Amino acid sequence: MKIERRKSRNAEVFTASLNDIMFFLLMFFLIISTMVTPSVVKVTLPEASAAENTTMKKAVHVVVTRDLQYFVDNEEVTFDQIESRLESILAAKQENEELNVILQADKSLTLQDVIDVINIGYKLNVKMVLFAEKK
Repeated sequence: MKIERRKSRNAEVFTASLNDIMFFLLMFFLIISTMVTPSVVKVTLPEASAAENTTMKKAVHVVVTRDLQYFVDNEEVTFDQIESRLESILAAKQENEELNVILQADKSLTLQDVIDVINIGYKLNVKMVLFAEKK
């Protein structure tokens, strides 16, 4: 009895078209990724070993209008009264309550006008957040 040897078959995968497919996928993702975030400014952010989670329990709104009128929680005050008004709000808060000041300033104001209000918050040691409108 004669046993014939079968010819060994080699399995082949034709990869000639895979190069084209990978190129088109790469181009697709590059084009789509630039369309998703066209106005992002790339900034390398610093690293922190400990991060703090802030929970806004109480927020005080300070509004500065174009005419330099000042409002603290919808109550009109003068510039000199802002500090005393914020101090009274700080005194009324509870021990475990966190106070954040949200500053809404008109975009036509000079930078010095905004910094003057931020300095008041710095003196009182409160967190101030500058409110901006998203485009």
